[in-house]
Amino acid sequence: MARVYLDHNATSPLRPQARAAMLDALETLGNPSSVHAEGRAAKTLLENARAAVARAIGAPRRGVVFTSGATEAASLALSPGLRRESDAAPIDALLVAAGEHFCVSQGHRFPHEAMETVPLTRDGTLSLGSLEAALARRSGQRVMLALQAVNNETGVIQPVAEAAALVHAAHGVVVCDAVQAVGRLETTFATTDADILFFSSHKLGGPMGVGALAFRDDGLHLETPMLRGGGQEFGRRAGTENVAGIAGFAAAVTAATADMAAEGPRLADLRDALERQVLKVAPDARFYGARAPRAPNASAFAIPGLAARTLLMAIDLENVALSAGSACSSGKMTESHVLAAMGAAEREALRASLGWSSTREDVEQFGKVLARVVDRMRSRHSAA
Repeated sequence: MARVYLDHNATSPLRPQARAAMLDALETLGNPSSVHAEGRAAKTLLENARAAVARAIGAPRRGVVFTSGATEAASLALSPGLRRESDAAPIDALLVAAGEHFCVSQGHRFPHEAMETVPLTRDGTLSLGSLEAALARRSGQRVMLALQAVNNETGVIQPVAEAAALVHAAHGVVVCDAVQAVGRLETTFATTDADILFFSSHKLGGPMGVGALAFRDDGLHLETPMLRGGGQEFGRRAGTENVAGIAGFAAAVTAATADMAAEGPRLADLRDALERQVLKVAPDARFYGARAPRAPNASAFAIPGLAARTLLMAIDLENVALSAGSACSSGKMTESHVLAAMGAAEREALRASLGWSSTREDVEQFGKVLARVVDRMRSRHSAA
């Protein structure tokens, strides 16, 4: 039986457009920092890619900084040294929503004592009331809010624009993790009102090892870049750029954003069909974040009485790939801090996430496998 892949939130298969762009770039000789013809050819590929990424999110071209991925981008952005020309002092505090990905919740260059966690509602969205209270407690301080556009485990869409209005009224800065949103929802500086967006290539069907950090305007700058050297990426991130990877990234972004109008409804239809399959097998299944607006491609669920990690392994052995929460712990399955923040009784859930290569047949095959696995596991429990 062919494998069924339902883990696009972890990584999405390489799109043919990205593969073609990378192969073309690999045939281009030259360092983009060199001034000779070969260097200029590589530079052209790099800047064309930068322009494509900038268009997709409504950023100025010079505002896009290519990185090795979203984790590096988060580490660059989450710094007390991020400031505007008029700011006399560094940022005092980092507010982090309780459901953020680990690459954000670590706080990077903020000391632990300067960080504060803002709770989620039971639906999985940021509590705007709690955010208002946190801002009031820190009146007179410079504050940064880190808030993802879409939760990586539940698919819940976060109220970034509403939160940004509160933070900006307090003269703060908003950094938005748009990893699970770009290419799936309309995600731009205009729609989020964030000051910084970052996202990753391989969630879109581009290659691994490439990401982008984007600044809304030229007013914000980093006092202390992490990587210093030849001044690449406008002095914000030194090191020779991964031209082939960046070309693939840009091709994937372009393909994903061009298809959104049709792809969103298609994925939502597949996601709803998948959830019907789950309910057919387990009418008592619980879906997390289903009462809130969700991205069209993701579903997090638990079946009472059956451990998520055991289900995951049994389903994998039947040639279906799902995940149990975030794919960020070096292959380890741990309790979900997102479910805990939502006040859920369970601390583990299965996550099915669809993408550009997902089909109706994938969903139907998943349903058949789930039925077999659940029946087998419940029979064993009954026999015990």
